[in-house]
Amino acid sequence: MSEHPDVVDLPISVLADRILVQHGDGEGERRSRAGIVIPATAQLTRRLSWAAAVAVGPHVRSIKVGDTVLYNPEDRFEVEVKGEEYGILRERDVHAVASTRIDSGTGLYL
Repeated sequence: MSEHPDVVDLPISVLADRILVQHGDGEGERRSRAGIVIPATAQLTRRLSWAAAVAVGPHVRSIKVGDTVLYNPEDRFEVEVKGEEYGILRERDVHAVASTRIDSGTGLYL
């Protein structure tokens, strides 16, 4: 899909309950704990991924810019902005949030 030539030079705001995320390096090739290389093309059953939230819509309540979110890659839409790949999620599609500001005292660390 080609980008509209004027869009890449305009400021972009995320709307409603959407979250713009930047994928980490976990999307490609990875290693098992035993050191076996698992190619990015390997079929994995419903594996969740982590990504950094780079923008949030005005109706997002639990996630702030800079948080790391856990989500199902099948629930995202992909978009390219200025040559960078991003994903767009709904807040309801986020399974967990990792953030330094969360201090619930549950003792659960992912």
